[in-house]
Amino acid sequence: MTIKIGLMGCGVVADYGHIPAIKAVEELELTSIYDPDPARLREMQQRHGVGQAFTDVDAFFESGIDAVTLTSPAPAHTRNVADAARHRKPVLCEKPLSMTEDEGRSMIAAMADADLPLYVGFCYRFSPAALEIKRLVDDGAIGDVRSLRLIYNWDCHGKYYRPDPHGRPDHWVTDPRRDGRMAEGGPMVDCGTHQIDLAVWWLGSPIVRHHGHGAWVDDYHAPDHVWVHMDHANGAHTMVEISYSYGHTTRDKFSHFAYELIGADGMVVYHRNHGFFELRTHQETRRLPYSEEKEFVGMYRAFAEALDAGRNGHLCTAEEALRVTAIARHATDQVIAQRLAPSA
Repeated sequence: MTIKIGLMGCGVVADYGHIPAIKAVEELELTSIYDPDPARLREMQQRHGVGQAFTDVDAFFESGIDAVTLTSPAPAHTRNVADAARHRKPVLCEKPLSMTEDEGRSMIAAMADADLPLYVGFCYRFSPAALEIKRLVDDGAIGDVRSLRLIYNWDCHGKYYRPDPHGRPDHWVTDPRRDGRMAEGGPMVDCGTHQIDLAVWWLGSPIVRHHGHGAWVDDYHAPDHVWVHMDHANGAHTMVEISYSYGHTTRDKFSHFAYELIGADGMVVYHRNHGFFELRTHQETRRLPYSEEKEFVGMYRAFAEALDAGRNGHLCTAEEALRVTAIARHATDQVIAQRLAPSA
């Protein structure tokens, strides 16, 4: 049986991640897309050969789709989910789930009242590297995991860009993509939720305490370089570091992405910059098959199975995602409050 998918939000992540992945999964068919911007909608429809395109929400939901994926900006998620619940469509929603915890709870309640599943698109879980780390931890390959260090420092597309690459060479403007992500909460709320989710998922142990630290390289409301320290119920500790200002004004771009898990009997190290993935124990040092950290196709295969057979697999539930997002937002708010507090 082919499952007909509708997509809401024709932005960058839909273009490079979600739409190609949906089209790569045999059980799924992308039949309808929605966006309030007619020009962007037409461009996406033509580029990906989608049959139906809508700027009207009700017409989109009534176009024969079986389920919907939300790739709209985070502030639109609450309204999108309410519409999906009203039209009785299961949802896979891009992270972060919501702008506030109360919004997230209202989204979960709306879908529960309609007896529909709500999943959140933590595509990092489906990378072969992340799945291998999960297997190694579950198998006890490095003993009890006591410390995790998860890092993603990058420039978030840079501070400036040229809107017309063929125009005046001195015409640079502030990049709206970076500004938009900072307005939605900054790097920990955006990218950092992936790392927080991985730490909880890998260990199978919830966070019982957390504290945020941060720095401002640019003058946003939220910090653009953030750390969160988290204690798990099983006694392990995770440090997540995320930056949107790592070389953001440099000519030559650079990023730093790493997973490091330290256990009583060894360690696992993954460094994207060097294509490096390795297990080290007292018995062996073994190079592991390297893969990129994102995997949209695997996520959509799991979504197809969940829709067909009701098995969640490794899909992130909305309840799990809400807990992750709450930690990211609270840690960010802690940092902002510390900055605004009067000095002693």
